[in-house]
Amino acid sequence: METILSPHSLICPLLKSPLLHPPRSTTSALKPIFCTLKNHSSLSIKQSFYKPTSWVSNVHQGLAALAISLALNFSLPILADSALASEFDVLNDGPPKESYVVDDAGVLSRVTRSDLKRLLSDLESRKGYHINIVTVRKLTSKADAFEYADQVLERWYPTVEEGNNKGIVVLVTSQKEGAVTGGPEFVKAVGDSILDATVSENLPVLATEEKYNEAVFSAAKRLVAAVDGLPDPGGPQTKDNKRESNFKTREETDEKRGQFTLVVGGLLVIAFVVPMAQYYAYISKR
Repeated sequence: METILSPHSLICPLLKSPLLHPPRSTTSALKPIFCTLKNHSSLSIKQSFYKPTSWVSNVHQGLAALAISLALNFSLPILADSALASEFDVLNDGPPKESYVVDDAGVLSRVTRSDLKRLLSDLESRKGYHINIVTVRKLTSKADAFEYADQVLERWYPTVEEGNNKGIVVLVTSQKEGAVTGGPEFVKAVGDSILDATVSENLPVLATEEKYNEAVFSAAKRLVAAVDGLPDPGGPQTKDNKRESNFKTREETDEKRGQFTLVVGGLLVIAFVVPMAQYYAYISKR
């Protein structure tokens, strides 16, 4: 008698054999590993999704902060250097070679520079005195124009022999003041009275009216005339800025007061007399 085995009966004993069926401990150990890998993969996906965004934003914020700090650190020194550059550039560049003029403030016209060159070159060729004209916008290193003029003279002509017959005229446009200095021979040739008058009249008065060309040229002509021994052309005439008063005089006030009294008196008479006259006329008719 033959025994017929079904396919199911053949497979089940094989699956139940201890060799092919993994132990329970192995399956229990696999489950945590599977869960851990699953959680780890999901976390890694989330981290890879969010981390680049936060990194890019941090980089952008860092670059913005760096740009602001660089702007603050470098813009202020540049502004300070631009404000200080003019007066120090005049010192470092030295005296002009042929023009006799250093117009660092940029206020002198071409005609004025040409007239100054002609006037001062003629003086140097005849008398041997050399005058330089310097304009600056603002002084920050020195208290006033006199100290700066002395500094320019010492820097440009460091020895007495070099600066003996040299003169320096400085005009500061923002402060509306000027100064004149020079070597011993130049000061002696011009004279203290003309030096003081030029500093107190020509330069500040005309600079206050922003007539910088006239201020510089009139000062140069006055110094040249003093060196040549000619009569002093004088300084500009100061204008008396007298304003007309809006207040009336006493005579005008009394006159207006009298007219006002007559008008008021006439109105009072009309207001009382006319109604009374009309009333009496009305009663007399009755």
